[in-house]
Amino acid sequence: MAQEDLVNVTKVEKLMGSRFEITVVAQNEEIGYIYINEAIAEVKRIEKMISSWDMESETYAINKNAGIRPVKVAEELFSLIERSLKISELTEGAFDISYASLDKIWKFNGELKRAPDRDVVRASVAKIGYQDIVLNADDATVFLRKKGMKLGFGAIGKGYAADKAKALLISNGVPGGIINASGDLTTWGTRETGEKWMVGIANPTDKTDVFSWLPIIESSAATSGNYEKYIIFNGEKYSHIINPKTGYPTKGVFSVSVFAKKAELCDALATSIFIMGKDRGIHMINQLEGVEVVVVDDKNKVHKSSGIVLNTSNSFEK
Repeated sequence: MAQEDLVNVTKVEKLMGSRFEITVVAQNEEIGYIYINEAIAEVKRIEKMISSWDMESETYAINKNAGIRPVKVAEELFSLIERSLKISELTEGAFDISYASLDKIWKFNGELKRAPDRDVVRASVAKIGYQDIVLNADDATVFLRKKGMKLGFGAIGKGYAADKAKALLISNGVPGGIINASGDLTTWGTRETGEKWMVGIANPTDKTDVFSWLPIIESSAATSGNYEKYIIFNGEKYSHIINPKTGYPTKGVFSVSVFAKKAELCDALATSIFIMGKDRGIHMINQLEGVEVVVVDDKNKVHKSSGIVLNTSNSFEK
């Protein structure tokens, strides 16, 4: 079929508590919406699997049996948890799916007038620790050693869902598309015009201003930012992203954009680099093949990994 016969079809849907925007290249609008609805069904399937609130989900069963017994799970969920633990090891615990065990003591709505007591902060993370997630590959079981531990896939689930929806659409013969799960996005093929898909990196001081556009070819990207949810103590800005090892909000980083083949990995690493900080985070990324990052620090300075080329200055300062 000639390129000019194709159209872009887009639909926005609230899935996994977030805004999903799915665009496919198709022969016409009717076929495009059929493809998109198949992708939506796939995301809903994954949401049910990883939900910690759905009493019928395997994730709910794992959390309910924390400190009691191992729970047998499907291969798909077991593999997701296994990959999550590898990312925890890579990031030295900056990424941790047992983060759901956190006692939420930090408020980012303006009501917190001083930092919580150190003992309270320390106690808030007492049940977090990926080392206490025990996998048995022979039996396909997952066991949380401590009572009160909980798994949550908030920092990897949307990326994983985007990857799975993309794989489904490719298997159905969709020649190109982009799935944007609230900033976790993945692409394949080209636009209906044959042009590359482009992703914009936003100026963290003005989300409507894109400071650089980068082509995303058969690849993925994820951005984490603290543009809106943060607190200021003693003149220092603290992000809403909590370090799972210390219980304290992160500081020093304004936004992180990660680029890699899989949206799942981008999603997990974007949050991790906030916690690790720009120097450790960029050093880690420079050791990984096929992964790149752009970090904007709290002074609005732009930092990047070795493979990124930006057509912009290294600062937003006027």
